[in-house]
Amino acid sequence: MKLNESILADAPGIAALRRDLHAHPELCFEEVRTADLVAKKLTEWGIPIHRGLGKTGVVGILKNGTSSRAIGLRADMDALPMSEVNTFAHASRHAGKMHACGHDGHTAMLLAAAQNLAKQRDFDGTVYFIFQPAEEGGGGAREMIADGLFEQFPMEAVFGMHNWPGGHIGQFAVSPGPVMASSNEFKITVRGKGSHAAMPDMGIDPVPVACQMVQGFQTIISRNKKPIDAGVISVTMIHAGSATNVVPDACELQGTVRTFTLEVLDLIEQRMRDVAKNIAAAFDCQCDFEFDRNYPPTINHPEEARFAREVMADIVGASHVLNQEPTMGAEDFAYMLQAKPGAYVFIANGDGHHRAMGHGAGPCTLHNASYDFNDDLIPLGGTYWAELAKRWLARPDA
Repeated sequence: MKLNESILADAPGIAALRRDLHAHPELCFEEVRTADLVAKKLTEWGIPIHRGLGKTGVVGILKNGTSSRAIGLRADMDALPMSEVNTFAHASRHAGKMHACGHDGHTAMLLAAAQNLAKQRDFDGTVYFIFQPAEEGGGGAREMIADGLFEQFPMEAVFGMHNWPGGHIGQFAVSPGPVMASSNEFKITVRGKGSHAAMPDMGIDPVPVACQMVQGFQTIISRNKKPIDAGVISVTMIHAGSATNVVPDACELQGTVRTFTLEVLDLIEQRMRDVAKNIAAAFDCQCDFEFDRNYPPTINHPEEARFAREVMADIVGASHVLNQEPTMGAEDFAYMLQAKPGAYVFIANGDGHHRAMGHGAGPCTLHNASYDFNDDLIPLGGTYWAELAKRWLARPDA
């Protein structure tokens, strides 16, 4: 493993920052303290900053030499609305808020690279360090773009990275094409006619109608889309009634749809609407159908994914750079990849043995109350970011 010696030497200080962030988690669009800390460190290192994109976003602008070329490196900053069960010294001090997805570590790895590049200045061009708010459901990437991210800071490509528990430390993963799914939510209200439960013939029961819909939706997956196209429809909530002897007036279904392409998403949304409306009509019910598209699929650009793999291989060896298996989880970096070429990659977070005394009994998996980022990744992730930026700006074919 070829780690940047300067980043390795500075890693303990960055790890301390990471643990401070972990102890003070902030939810989407509330990352005021986090943004203040990021802005303070960038300023200390002589990196000009711009604040306010996406409400609490921070962009560091590091220019060197005479080249007009530029690259963007992105880290997310927000925490999750969940309670931490860890009791080690840097556990969350705010009830109901926790860095359970490692965004504190993502911020730390990018800060490590920013500190090194500002110190060494061994590149020609501009590196934009994008510290993004509100990845966890707030669409912070979309909001930064809407506020002019790519107009104010023109860049050729943008890259992101996420820690991934379970893999061995020293492993990366990257692949071209779809790597994370679109995230979408639906809410369907079946409206019938309430009655006494002992006299259902006097009403129109919406509950069995809703159950027919749940079953019908799965035929969309098995019979409407191509078998080789990935798609998931999960009905995760069914709400109806308030008494055992009353047929309710309405039944509500909610859930999520995940796909790797917009074409499959279009198909699923239309077929769900048709199935729901027609099943309701067949039973003389009314149907309100709502479908909200949240994050689009995260689709890596082939050339940028190939380039990222080459950089990783030079750091950890080609055998430690895995193919990135697509996951049905979602990521709002997808918006940036819709606007600019780039790649979103994974860095292995280990199996959880890095956690200090006082960690919870649960596994060290994402969105788990016992999770903690592995600080051993800071020099490795920082090295990757720094090498990626320098080599991208130095490409002879650009």
